Amino acid sequence: MWLYLIKRVVLAIAIIAIAVTLLFLMIRAVPGDPAAVLLGPRATPEMKALLHQQMGLDKPLLLQIASFFGGLLHGNLGYDVFSQRPVADIVFEQLPYTIELILISIFWAVVTAVPLGCYSAMRRNSLVDQVAGIVTVATIAIPSFVAAVYALLIFAVTLRWLPAIGAGNGFWDGLIHLILPGFAIGIGWVGYISRLVRASMLEILGENHIRMARSFGISEWRIVARYALPLAILPTVTILGVGIAWLLSSAVFIEVVFARPGVGALIVNAVNTRNYPIVMGIVLVTTFLIVAATTLSDLINAFLDPRTREKL
Repeated sequence: MWLYLIKRVVLAIAIIAIAVTLLFLMIRAVPGDPAAVLLGPRATPEMKALLHQQMGLDKPLLLQIASFFGGLLHGNLGYDVFSQRPVADIVFEQLPYTIELILISIFWAVVTAVPLGCYSAMRRNSLVDQVAGIVTVATIAIPSFVAAVYALLIFAVTLRWLPAIGAGNGFWDGLIHLILPGFAIGIGWVGYISRLVRASMLEILGENHIRMARSFGISEWRIVARYALPLAILPTVTILGVGIAWLLSSAVFIEVVFARPGVGALIVNAVNTRNYPIVMGIVLVTTFLIVAATTLSDLINAFLDPRTREKL
């Protein structure tokens, strides 16, 4: 188990290093001079040269990459070119808004999809199963930004039931402001998770230990909850761990549509203004979150299914 954890940590470090290096090169390939964007059209060549020196853009590319990773080893993600504040402070101020949005999206999707998938498997080919299949496939086909726009128009503009923009003030107000963005991100996952749970449940319900449990007269719901669901949920846990990247990318669009604070809106603004330190800081943090979520999903699988522990 410890050897497995060490391997995963080493792999995580390698993934983060490769991802940051690739993005570093991609950002430098974007047309446009960041000094011209920051200083405006009236900037003189001397002013641009001075800003290039301050940002380290006058150094060779390999030296810039080495300098960034050297600062990273000392806990320094750089400084915002506008405010001169530490990048880490700016990113971690916005990160909680994105994390709470992702968590609320996953929560309502799982709470809705898992019982739906279980019921569809227990009532296979029934009217409920067929209707659920149509609805869930339809939700998969809806992009999150389309769901966000229509939810905004219907529930915020037309019906005026829910707030349209912002993150709210306080716990309850913040929770209300999360309903529409969380719905927009989670609606597609309801379809994915319910279909996964249904397919896995149908496979598990046909195994020998389930037939043995039925022969002892155990109720069907207890069989599903105690013996089938812990195994049927494994593919869902894996998908959620891998899907954190998709959730983060969806959060970018959702935060822009609902004018919410978060790393999504922050990175859009940073890319538009060529604010390299902010972009690199966000990518580093989000890459770490993706790797951590994937590792956590593997550990949960090992906990739920003892057979996988032998492979660690």
